[in-house]
Order: sequence, then C-alpha cells, then structure tokens
Amino acid sequence: MRKSAFVILVIGAILMTACKEGSKSAPKGETYYETLEVELSDRTLSTGYSAAISGVQTVEIRPQVSGMITDILIEEGESVRKDQVLFIIDQTPYKAAYEIAVANVKSAQNDLTDAQARLALCKAEEVNASNNLSYTEVRSPVNGVASMIPYRVGALVSSSISQPLVTVSDDSRVYAYFSMAENQMLDMIKQYGSMNNAIRQMPEVELVMSNGDLYEYPGKINAISGTISESTGAVSIRAVFNNRNHLLRNGGSGTIVIPVTIKDCIVIPQSATY
Repeated sequence: MRKSAFVILVIGAILMTACKEGSKSAPKGETYYETLEVELSDRTLSTGYSAAISGVQTVEIRPQVSGMITDILIEEGESVRKDQVLFIIDQTPYKAAYEIAVANVKSAQNDLTDAQARLALCKAEEVNASNNLSYTEVRSPVNGVASMIPYRVGALVSSSISQPLVTVSDDSRVYAYFSMAENQMLDMIKQYGSMNNAIRQMPEVELVMSNGDLYEYPGKINAISGTISESTGAVSIRAVFNNRNHLLRNGGSGTIVIPVTIKDCIVIPQSATY
C-alpha cells in the first residue's frame, strides 16, 4: 500500500514539472505593426463644380414684320444652316406695298415737274417696302440646331411676340458655366501669378455629364469673370468643350472637374487612417 502511494506521488511530481517547463517555453502574446516612412511628394487632387451648359451661340429668332405664318420650313430639333429660310410670313400685303412703291418711283422719274425731294421720298419708300418684303422670309443668322417651335401655320406673329419663333443654338462647341468661391479663385491666381496666366496655364478640365458618365473630350477654361457676386461671394468661370458628336445640348447640366496639383505635401495612405 505504501509502495503504491509512493509511485503515485512520483508520477504526479513528473507531470507538474512537465507543465511548468511547458509554460516557460510558450511565447507571450505580442502585437506587431508595420511602419511607413513618410516623405514629401507631389499629388494631384480633383475638385468638382456644378455647371450649366450652353451652346457657344444661342439666338432667339423673332419676326421683323407682322403677319400670319404661311409656311414652316424646318422640323423641330433639325440642324439648320446660316441664312436658311425657316419661316415665311404672309407676303401678299408686302408685295402689294412694294409694287406700289416701285410704281411711285417710276412716276416721279417720268414727271419732270416733280421736285427731287418727292423722287427721293419715293425711292426711300421703295427701299423700305423691299426690306419688309424680304423680312417675310425669316432666316437663321447662325448654323445650329433648332429648338421646339411654339407656333404653327396660321398663327399671327409680330416683332413683339413673347416667345421667339424658334431658338437656334450653335452647339459645335459648348460652354460650361460654373462658380468658384472667392478664396479658391485667389489661391488659383496666387499659384499662377495672375488671372491671365491662370487662364493660359491651367490644365485641361473634365466634364461629368448628368448621367454620371465622363465626357470623352477634355475642355479648357477660357474666361474668368472680373467681378464677384455680392449675393454668393463666388466668381463665374467658363470652360469650353468640343461637341463634335453633338452629345451635349444647350440648357444641359454637369459637373466640371478641375485637377489641382499640390507640391511637397505629406501623403498618408488611406489604409493607414482610422
């Protein structure tokens, strides 16, 4: 019995010793963090500004004489050329006036007893009648795309109508107008030395269209307003874009993205921030 108890004590002592040795060999828990050496470098950041899009030339076309529309020679949304006839206003009264003016000139020329003043007056009336007759053909002053037409054949129009006959927008190129805070504008001028230098040297800008897609052609800032809005404290800026595919339309909207280069800055990876 004593022999068995002794054996049990010896086995227990061996097990306890093994446990103590095992606990001494286990490494303590430690946490390691990677380190990054931060250096100065140049980085380009992008800033977005809401923009309104306009054709480089948008013209509201109104009649110069009064009368009833007898013909509409274009379709809504159609491309038109400069000097193309778009509308015809009833020519009957103007043709009659012109014929009378021509007859009066001939009469004054044949009547030797008439004074030169009457002849001059008749010629002036002839010119005026001729101009009015020509104005019955309403032409486009620019190349562009026609808007919707609020009038139809038979409508009575005059030079004082509230809505134009049609609006023609030259959208071969488009302007994107946006505003920049005064302090940002001052920083930009300070960076480039002057406003003119800023316009010449600023990098190309991009346009994000209203559907979120990036417009394929870059643009260039070509005008900065010389005044600051008293109500908003912002400066109006204009960028121009090539619109050879006519994807951008007058009255549209988008976001101008301007790259800004910051030199000798400390760059910390986003993954290292919390």
